[in-house]
Amino acid sequence: MFIAHAAVAVLLALASLGSAFMTFTKNPQVTGSMTKVGVPEGALPWLATAKAAGALGLLAGLFVPLLGEAAAVGLVLYFVGAVISHLRVKDFELAPAAVLALVAAAALVLRIASA
Repeated sequence: MFIAHAAVAVLLALASLGSAFMTFTKNPQVTGSMTKVGVPEGALPWLATAKAAGALGLLAGLFVPLLGEAAAVGLVLYFVGAVISHLRVKDFELAPAAVLALVAAAALVLRIASA
């Protein structure tokens, strides 16, 4: 179980770090999507920091199980919030957020099962 968790956690961490980087650098695709759902530009650094912290927590969680669980919970909440934000404004281009929410949930379940 731990190997499955490690693989999912590392992939999710890479995706989250990439997303955080694109948010920090104000990539037009990311900022356009966030603008569509009503995220103010001033919130972008905070959201990017949350994604980066979740990614680093997942990686540290490979060695400290409770930290990995907390990071996975945080990322689940972050990406479920993103899905809700898209649905709230009837923007159905939510596949990336939905997939990442499911992957974060899988990382959480696998972390708990391998502890």
